[in-house]
Amino acid sequence: RPAQAVCIPAIHLHMTAATMQVSQKDFQKAQEQLKLLKKDPGNETKLKLYALFKQATEGPCNAPKPGMLDFVKKAKWDAWNSLGNLSQDNARQKYAELVLSLVSAESASQKKEASPEEGRHDGYETLIVTTKNNITKIMFNRPDRKNAINHQMYREIIKALEEAGKNDSTIAVITGNGDYYSSGNDLNNFTNVQPGEMEKMAKDGAVLLKDFVGHFIDFPKPLIAVVNGPAIGICVTVLGLCDLVYASDRATFHSPFSQLGQSPEGCSSYLFPKIMGLAKASEMLLFNKKLTAAEACAQGLVTEVFPDRSFQKEVWARLEAFASLPKNSLAVSKQLLRSVEKEKLHAINSRECEVLTERWLSDECVNAIVSFFQKKSKL
Repeated sequence: RPAQAVCIPAIHLHMTAATMQVSQKDFQKAQEQLKLLKKDPGNETKLKLYALFKQATEGPCNAPKPGMLDFVKKAKWDAWNSLGNLSQDNARQKYAELVLSLVSAESASQKKEASPEEGRHDGYETLIVTTKNNITKIMFNRPDRKNAINHQMYREIIKALEEAGKNDSTIAVITGNGDYYSSGNDLNNFTNVQPGEMEKMAKDGAVLLKDFVGHFIDFPKPLIAVVNGPAIGICVTVLGLCDLVYASDRATFHSPFSQLGQSPEGCSSYLFPKIMGLAKASEMLLFNKKLTAAEACAQGLVTEVFPDRSFQKEVWARLEAFASLPKNSLAVSKQLLRSVEKEKLHAINSRECEVLTERWLSDECVNAIVSFFQKKSKL
């Protein structure tokens, strides 16, 4: 009996030490794996990771509670404090498990997206570009940012339009991945700019925007927008340059330029009054009116609206039928429709970009963007 009593604790201690060693090893490996993730896991997950890391390395929350106005530090403190007396071993284990789940999900997503039958194009990080059944599909792919368009995404859309214009596809389609079509300009494009760099930022931004809109004006094939959800800003204004616009009934259309101290772009200052009439265009471009899909259709900006539950099925069946039409006939016919005003559209695009450069450098615009971020942080 005495020998047995000594033996059991020894085995228990040995197993506990081994478990702790494995846990520490997994924890260190997870920290390295986290650095290799390509996609932002989102703020909620990042807070969980932060809290588990602090709990694993320091134990229960021991920091003073930040002030209410220090939003970032308070969110971190709350996340850490919510773990209570969770042991450091368990925190390491949960941290490793969470990282493993993120790595597995990203790996599965990459395999799915890169499947050969989808005809995926290489070289894109913010888009998924595929060619199948004579259709080149350009899909905005920043769902965690509501498909907001940053500088990289602008350049990739330009590249995708160039490729689609030259390849063997009959038509090109633009759509969004996730709940949003696109929330427009990523306002982080305007942040973290030093005072001495403002003028360069504005001029470079105008050059990029002019090139971006120019590719819509010059696109040689039928270009169709499939608006799967809310659309804001630049992704709304260039709809006037698309040949067809199909929308889900849950889509909305909003161009809040004056709210942000800016001005219209995408040739909307000319095309929107022409499409929907001056009064309705003014309501949208000057006074930030948000249109439902039904309203946008009634005013001529949207071609047709579909119930969200059957949207993808109905629209893609129609698009595949369009893509079976004679390719050259469609391209030549589009050029006849567009050629009359192409030169005028380029001139309007240039003028809009000049005005926007002035707006971006104005105190009014800077103050409006700062105010927007302050209101957003209070939500």
